[in-house]
Amino acid sequence: MSLTGPDDPTPASRTVLDADQISRACARMAHEVLEANRGASGLVLLGIPTRGVPLAHRLARAMAEAEGGLEAPIPVGSLDVTMYRDDLRRHPTRAVGRTEVPVGVDGAVVVLVDDVLYSGRTVRAALDALGDLGRPRAVRLAVLVDRGHRELPVRADHVGKNLPTRSDERVSVRLAEVDGADEVTITRDEA
Repeated sequence: MSLTGPDDPTPASRTVLDADQISRACARMAHEVLEANRGASGLVLLGIPTRGVPLAHRLARAMAEAEGGLEAPIPVGSLDVTMYRDDLRRHPTRAVGRTEVPVGVDGAVVVLVDDVLYSGRTVRAALDALGDLGRPRAVRLAVLVDRGHRELPVRADHVGKNLPTRSDERVSVRLAEVDGADEVTITRDEA
């Protein structure tokens, strides 16, 4: 069944980023983070599960390459936001992930990493979760895709791809570490 109408030339699903484009976007974001921080000192990368975690690891590797070898690796961890979400009453049964923070966040520059920025509600939950861990000097947001449609006043500091979408479209990020392949696709929801 086609998701497009007879007058709509837009395909039901289309790839907007392939593996090479994702790799270039991560490299660019890594350079932007380093430039904004004036180097890697004091950085902590926290990925928001599921795909934010491998993206955080990719950014850390790209930063290490850009810096030509660091004295110590950039700390990378994960920040589970499940219990901080504002939709728990509507969806009370959720699998709770794990928060793993390799170093203290007090006084650090924490870069939250996620795959898609949409309404901003996941980022709000991440900020609440981070507040329970300590008081960073600064918090920045790096996302692979910013698709718009914000419900909260949230803006990413580092974006791999700004991708204007319609509200009836779904952005899917697939990463090799989780899904076996790297790609970002847009799919139209059925009417």
